[in-house]
Amino acid sequence: MQKAIGLERNEPRPTKDQAMDGKRESFFSAGDVLDPAHRLHSSQMSGAPISSSGAVERVLSVDAVMEVARAILWPEPSNEKSLETNDGEVARAQENSPLALLLTRAPDLAMLSHIAELHGDATPSGRAHLGLAQAAEDAADEKVEREFFALFIGFGRGELPPYGSYYLTGFLDERPLARLHETLRMLRIERAESLVEGEDHAAILCEVMARLADEPFVAGAEVQQQFFEKHVTTWMGRFFVDLERAVAASFYHYAGTVGRLFLTIDAEAFALPRKRTVDNWEDAR
Repeated sequence: MQKAIGLERNEPRPTKDQAMDGKRESFFSAGDVLDPAHRLHSSQMSGAPISSSGAVERVLSVDAVMEVARAILWPEPSNEKSLETNDGEVARAQENSPLALLLTRAPDLAMLSHIAELHGDATPSGRAHLGLAQAAEDAADEKVEREFFALFIGFGRGELPPYGSYYLTGFLDERPLARLHETLRMLRIERAESLVEGEDHAAILCEVMARLADEPFVAGAEVQQQFFEKHVTTWMGRFFVDLERAVAASFYHYAGTVGRLFLTIDAEAFALPRKRTVDNWEDAR
């Protein structure tokens, strides 16, 4: 078994000013989630570097999230597809990646323009995407940046701390974060040195869910479900509801609606009968 490294956070936390400089450019480097044959394929296809232990390591960055988001927010004309037509792992990766991006930093004008092109339909989820698209079309990037600051950063603390430990215990860096560290260790997902947030940040959990469902890290449905039920549904539904209702939320009200509805849809999808793949993340190692 590969020894996981980089999960312990022994260094002091940076100040809020330091955190804002070059913030969250990469979240994790991911090791061998699946079997050795999959790791070899991943390295050959992507040019991913190989660690001294022989495991493939890839950095999950904002740019990587953008690559997935592009397929949804501004698809090629020949490949346009409504978000609601996707299911399973495809939808999980496609929905979680843009949410991770929006919770990582405020969208700039170019990103808002792309979000304004989102598709939807008459379903609740489709209407939520159309609402987010309209909000992006109406928004000014400077105003959204101030909104992001008021919601998630603030002077001292934002209106809505986006951390699992805070939601589950009322404090930061508590037992829920330690349990998440253990799960990430089992999944061979390692903390990137540049990460300034706790791994229980909502954006990071969205990215983990997206990457567990997407190549080259795709894990079995049971592994994804266990992570979802242990670390996501325990608090993120409440977080998205609070985001919808937050005083400072205007554009992000609609992002909260999209997140809340997708969590409900994903929970229902996990409850559907399926062919057994991997029982748990111990088996995924």
